[in-house]
Amino acid sequence: MTATLIYCYDPMCSWCWGFRPTWTKLQKALQPLIDQDQLTIQPMLGGLAVDSDIAMSDDMKLKLEATWKNIQATLGSDFNFDFWRTTTPRRSTYPACRACYAARDTGLEEEMYHAIQEAYYLNAKNPSDLDTLIKCAEHIGMNPEGFQKNMQHIKNERLLEEEIEQARHLGLNSFPSLALLIGDKLTQIPLDYKDHNNMLKSIKKAL
Repeated sequence: MTATLIYCYDPMCSWCWGFRPTWTKLQKALQPLIDQDQLTIQPMLGGLAVDSDIAMSDDMKLKLEATWKNIQATLGSDFNFDFWRTTTPRRSTYPACRACYAARDTGLEEEMYHAIQEAYYLNAKNPSDLDTLIKCAEHIGMNPEGFQKNMQHIKNERLLEEEIEQARHLGLNSFPSLALLIGDKLTQIPLDYKDHNNMLKSIKKAL
């Protein structure tokens, strides 16, 4: 029986950005198991914050900027703090999640995820804005008109909300999260943001 490693994330989650280098190493280390059909990796969108047109409060901006500084100090992640002074942040990650969902249909979910992260954390662009997401789609080779239609379809059909409910049902309530599903048995994999080897051992042990 092939096991499924579920990676629950939000493209605008700063801890997901901090985790990215270690997650990349873990994926590479798991490749032999994937090649042997012992394991598949399934991304799942977590959905931090619902759709909103309301500008973020100053208190929330200060809180999130402090989180970025904490991650930078703890993990060495790069951040462009101009974001907090040159954009109008909103507490809204669902649009960015829908963009990743839309890219999944063409096998470009990870590319979209990375494009959004880099636009946000390195280039101080706001992924709560549709125009930022369209530029990310173009950057990874997607048709902008088709992308926008797919985004609207995902919103109309509440496909993202269904996936978020599934994640909550599995107990994946924080981002990033890892869980190994074998048949009906779900095993939470403790995260190590600095060393992929501990997670690799946990996965192999569960297998």
